Amino acid sequence: MASATSDIARLEQNARQEQTKLNRVRWAKVLADSDLAKLPYRVETNGMGQIIMTPPASGGHSNSQGEIAFRIRQMLGGRTLPECPVSTADGVKVADVGWYSEERFAVVREQQAFEIAPEICVEVLSPSNTTEEMAAKRHLYFEAGAEEVWLCDLESTMQFFIAQQPDFRISKSKLCPQFPLKISEEA
Repeated sequence: MASATSDIARLEQNARQEQTKLNRVRWAKVLADSDLAKLPYRVETNGMGQIIMTPPASGGHSNSQGEIAFRIRQMLGGRTLPECPVSTADGVKVADVGWYSEERFAVVREQQAFEIAPEICVEVLSPSNTTEEMAAKRHLYFEAGAEEVWLCDLESTMQFFIAQQPDFRISKSKLCPQFPLKISEEA
């Protein structure tokens, strides 16, 4: 049984390495495509390297994204990255905000799509996002190395999840326990 388990682990590791190679090549092409850069859409890729486009963010979405990035940087230092590209088992996904410690960022600094997720990945929800879509992204970010995933809902209320229990919401962030439960315009 131990042999079968190690064989499965080896196959999963090989699949992850192959996906990372595909993500590197495809993301470099996406970034180099001048026609794609002119489109007013957010771009991600799926596991086959196909482009997925979503409408641009609304003003409210952008405001929440900026407030979250600002507050994380104030509270934790490190690197807060808006539109943070993360190489996952299902292509390159773009977190609305990613937070890296200086130590982790030093490892990924030169990568075009980060092969180790930020410690914190944040998604600001849009009306078109589904619960299933966000659960899938949460799992992809955790698989890529995130320690926490935060969701900011349409009412600017924060939801926090940790890698050890990816499907269970926790009451506050473990990495940034002072982060507010609701984003407001007051600092």
